[in-house]
Amino acid sequence: MSEYIPTIGLEIHAELNTKTKMFCCSKNDQDEERPNVNICPVCLGHPGTLPVINKQAVQQVLRVGLAVGGTIADYTEFDRKNYFYPDIPKGYQISQYKYPLISGGTINDVELTRIHLEEDTARSTHDTGDYSLVDFNRAGLPLMELVTEPVMHSPEEAGAFARELRLILRYLGASEANMEKGQMRVEVNLSLAKKGEPLGTKVEVKNINSFRAAERAAEYEIKRQTDLLRKGEPVVQETRGWDENKQQTFSQRKKEQSHDYRYFPDPDLPKLKLSEIPEFSKEALEKEMPELPHEIRDRYTRVYEIANDTAELLVSEQQLGTFFNEVAQLCAEDTKLIKLAGNYLTSDVMGQVKDGTFDLTTLATRSPKEFKKLIDLIAEGTVSSRGAKDTLKIWLRDGGDPEKIATDNNLIQNSDSGALEGIVAGILKEHAGVVDDYKGGKETALKFLVGQGMKASKGSANPQMLESLLKEKIG
Repeated sequence: MSEYIPTIGLEIHAELNTKTKMFCCSKNDQDEERPNVNICPVCLGHPGTLPVINKQAVQQVLRVGLAVGGTIADYTEFDRKNYFYPDIPKGYQISQYKYPLISGGTINDVELTRIHLEEDTARSTHDTGDYSLVDFNRAGLPLMELVTEPVMHSPEEAGAFARELRLILRYLGASEANMEKGQMRVEVNLSLAKKGEPLGTKVEVKNINSFRAAERAAEYEIKRQTDLLRKGEPVVQETRGWDENKQQTFSQRKKEQSHDYRYFPDPDLPKLKLSEIPEFSKEALEKEMPELPHEIRDRYTRVYEIANDTAELLVSEQQLGTFFNEVAQLCAEDTKLIKLAGNYLTSDVMGQVKDGTFDLTTLATRSPKEFKKLIDLIAEGTVSSRGAKDTLKIWLRDGGDPEKIATDNNLIQNSDSGALEGIVAGILKEHAGVVDDYKGGKETALKFLVGQGMKASKGSANPQMLESLLKEKIG
């Protein structure tokens, strides 16, 4: 165990779902691939243009703040953050500094410092030869920035925080937060210190585009800084990047301080008194709040008595969770049926999603009533576990009445003792040695005999009935 304790804080940016950009009427289309299509003089920073605040973007951030238990500002304003880079059209970014929209709040018991609103930059590409290209479609998109307190102490804790934030954004409809598309970017601030000592020098790793990369960047920085400190060398305060191919961070520039950006209130934008805007009141926002991930987990585990890992998968895969909720409503509070439905969705359905035989988006076209009927067939013993899996596979592919599917494909479980006795007689004759093992006290021998009976019946036999008949005939 290292003598140095890591302290981690996160800064996370997320592009918001709005119809237009943050300060102009250009379309907010984050999937647009044609360069420089959704642009106008305002988001290009032309002289004489006047920005106008996007009301929907402000509302989205307030909803996020309410979801995490933050304090909504009464007074807020926008500032100019001055720095020069090819993808900053105006030479400054409109952001918030002293008066953010949201203060405080928690996610996963991690305290938040602030949540504020700003505009995104353009996108630069450097793979075209000896010159770079700039696409201004992204310039001016509404961008939420969330800053945590430096209170996390492991890469895993930081990764779990970022994953939970993405879930909250998606459940609120505030952002798709697709990291592969750059809609959510994570910046890791990390320092090391011995127990009882003040926090060490902070290093920031910027613009990380996956949760696993954020965790690995933190792991790498812990090792790198530990090696420096053990050799008696100082840790330099700087901004670093993450090289996915080399799995290591690299120096980019010395870390700027807030005064380097020369913040000052934007003279072109009005100050906002949020308490005077009816749509921004806490009461109005609460009416539009959906059930949040932590509330859903609690309902699944406490009311439905579902296992934690099953509940987590149902929450993290929203399409799966939506379908499950519809099925659960049909189960009339029968927790046994609800748990069974959850298990088949998270194991068998997701199993087919992972191996590529079923697309989860197709689940929205399947009938919850039909799936509930399949669960009933399983609970009643009409189909065996094997038969249920085969029936489910056909149903996922084609839809339809599960009972008819099971009947047409000879998957209905055979509970006729008369029909099964012939199978049992054949098994006992063919495997006399195993019968002797069972008589001698080897319990696993019985399971083998049941398995042989299921094989002989092509999976149609009721395993409980088969076991009972075997015991009776051997006994």
